[in-house]
Amino acid sequence: MKKVMAFGTFDIFHAGHKSYLEQAKELGEYLIVVVARDETVLLIRKQRSVNSEQERRRIIKESKIANEVVLGNLDDKYAVIEKYRPDVIAIGYDQLVDLAELTEKLGNLKLKAEIVRLKSYEPERFKSSKLRK
Repeated sequence: MKKVMAFGTFDIFHAGHKSYLEQAKELGEYLIVVVARDETVLLIRKQRSVNSEQERRRIIKESKIANEVVLGNLDDKYAVIEKYRPDVIAIGYDQLVDLAELTEKLGNLKLKAEIVRLKSYEPERFKSSKLRK
């Protein structure tokens, strides 16, 4: 079974998020979605999310796109990758990811996961930062 892992904050869940998760699901048979923790969102974005991590996790679960929805690890952002050992890591079109660091970490974990950057879906309309305003 080909496992795919997708990451995100998913604050104010919208059609762009839905498209991202549907594209990720097409890359394999089992989709694991990792929802960013409240502390992580605050650290990276310098602002709180509109919805709590538990609420965001619930909304993704209710979308029924993912097979499993988990919260990220506060101490080690790669721990969830090590635990679930995905075959594919789906990256959103606008996610800031250090691909060299990710590739190195996958090598250290002895994982040969394919990294796939997915396409945007009407980013001029569906972007959380725009919808928040």
